[in-house]
Amino acid sequence: MSDPALSSTASQEYKDLGFGSVVGGANEKRLLNRDGSFNPRREGMSFLAALNAYHFMLTISWKQFFATVVSGYLFVNVAFALAYLACGDGAIGGRPEEEMGGKFGRAFFFSVETLGTIGYGNIYPVGVPANVIVTVESLAGLLGLAFSTGLLFARFSRPTAGIVFSERAIVAPYAGKTGFMFRLTNGRANQLLELEAKVLFSRMEGVSRRYDQLSLERTRVVFLPLSWTIVHPIDEKSPMWGRTEEDLHRSDAEFLVLLSGVDETFSQVVHARTSYKSEDIRFGERFVNIYNPVSADGTVSIDVRKLGETEPALEDDDDMWTTQTMHSTGHFRGYAPSRHTKR
Repeated sequence: MSDPALSSTASQEYKDLGFGSVVGGANEKRLLNRDGSFNPRREGMSFLAALNAYHFMLTISWKQFFATVVSGYLFVNVAFALAYLACGDGAIGGRPEEEMGGKFGRAFFFSVETLGTIGYGNIYPVGVPANVIVTVESLAGLLGLAFSTGLLFARFSRPTAGIVFSERAIVAPYAGKTGFMFRLTNGRANQLLELEAKVLFSRMEGVSRRYDQLSLERTRVVFLPLSWTIVHPIDEKSPMWGRTEEDLHRSDAEFLVLLSGVDETFSQVVHARTSYKSEDIRFGERFVNIYNPVSADGTVSIDVRKLGETEPALEDDDDMWTTQTMHSTGHFRGYAPSRHTKR
């Protein structure tokens, strides 16, 4: 016979997201942004403890990466140019400074040639101090090239999921009741295998925030060649049972989505996440048909541009509901009223 205390503890751990019941209270930002980034922050850590240049350079966007590399490159050349100028007027020989933008310009371009091991020969160091700086800069150039090359390779080789989630979720008829639904597809040409989805329902209850993992019509799919519509049936066992659209707004509801699967190209597990706030959910609407007409050779295709599009629901849509496999159909014939009658 199982211990009720242990079962209760296990249940609480299963629902714990790591945010705690205090996070996500009134007037606070959403817990999870649509792009998968988190809003909660850890503060009070020392600068050295939080510093991880390698992780930073891997996780920033490509625009930030190239901006950081270019900024660092210019900064290093400016620093070495100032060092050459500090050696005196005769530390750099060759082309006249007037032809190269003045003293600083000549020192800067000499630093560029030295850092990149170019060495055209039209500018050269004179004296021991300048040659010492050349030696240091040459070593810095070799290390910098190796470092930047390694980072660039690591960024390209790091497997990431390119999942595209629908811009909005809906509450629509499902199997005689209603269901919470959203769609997703693979935004890249590669294949994802063994996908697993988890959806957590977060809302304020009193002065604390509660989390529940929603049961899904289908939690896993083996392949994702087209799209997958994830459905949570709203029945008597659902924490959404009897809640109206106004209830979701009032309780600051947020649905957190975690998707994991295997990238066939790298044979590694990749993750994607997003969230839907109450304002991202459409009541009284249904997803439009995402499927294109079958081609002459029998090929089935979808229009990804319609992934998040909805249209007004029809009153008789629930009668036309079909329980086909969710990942093989992209169109849910269903409507959701703006308010649900509490049962």
